[in-house]
Amino acid sequence: MAGNRGVAYVKPGVVEVQSIPYPKLRMPKSETDPFGGKDAPHGVILKIVTTNICGSDQHMVRGRTTAPPGLILGHEITGEVVEKGNDVEMLNVGDIVTVPFNIACGRCRNCREGKTGICLTVNPARPGAAYGYVDMGGWVGGQAEYVLVPYADFNLIKFPNKEKAMAKIKDLTLLSDIFPTGYHGAIQAGVTTGSIVYVAGAGPVGLACAASCHLLGAAVVIVGDMIPERLTQARSFGCETVDLRKDASLADQIAQITGEPLVDSAIDCVGFEARGHGSAASVEQPATVLNSIMEITPRRRFPGNSWIVCYRRPGRRGRSGQDWLLKHPHRARLG
Repeated sequence: MAGNRGVAYVKPGVVEVQSIPYPKLRMPKSETDPFGGKDAPHGVILKIVTTNICGSDQHMVRGRTTAPPGLILGHEITGEVVEKGNDVEMLNVGDIVTVPFNIACGRCRNCREGKTGICLTVNPARPGAAYGYVDMGGWVGGQAEYVLVPYADFNLIKFPNKEKAMAKIKDLTLLSDIFPTGYHGAIQAGVTTGSIVYVAGAGPVGLACAASCHLLGAAVVIVGDMIPERLTQARSFGCETVDLRKDASLADQIAQITGEPLVDSAIDCVGFEARGHGSAASVEQPATVLNSIMEITPRRRFPGNSWIVCYRRPGRRGRSGQDWLLKHPHRARLG
């Protein structure tokens, strides 16, 4: 049997690669017993092809959670099927697949209603599960050589051409979490044709969200951050940017771009480790992003989820974006 290694959380600020058990086709029994539950003939074992480091991994590594020592990190997984259970019908050994970060059975009431993030089956302690995350079911993470994926026919998406998938694997690795999370935020915020959108944060998810806003037809996508290199990257694919280190308020900087201090939709892609704006840019102020977003999206609604918080300005669908394009036709983005 092959060996296995994974990136383990040791203590705040410390992780290390450790030897860990090779996966079994068995469900977790508890947070500390990942293969002690019932048999999982519906599962597969993947050899990891790519994995990514998520900002939520950093919350654990920085000691912001109750993650226990020895927890194997990682929930952004692309892999190759090397073993499958007898109940797996739609996947074969050798297939290259992308793995959604949340784990679901596809059969319980919540899953049938599309609420796969709170599956009732895959976490012995509470609804909802994810790979390699504290209090999310005891599932071994994907920053490893091999990992178990249950309910594989439901959870996995197969790339139809293995050779082409491997040639584009650095792009396809975004499908496990980064791009869908950004896209979901844009959808939840009501981004549509002609929208003016503000995206807080130009990290990987923020940039994915900004690109998603373009795909959904937004006329103007404004990205805010404090790191010049990130803002340069946002401008490279057609975004307007605001530098949040400046003393000017977010509303004032947006007004300089669009002519008014308001947007149709706003998405927070920063999270609870946010810092202040302007002179407070070096100080952690978790509420800063949400407070500033509420100032630029009056009469807001709150359709967000636990990963990204999104706001939409009612009664303005598309109109302000069309006005902006009429004033700035040379800056319109087509295709």
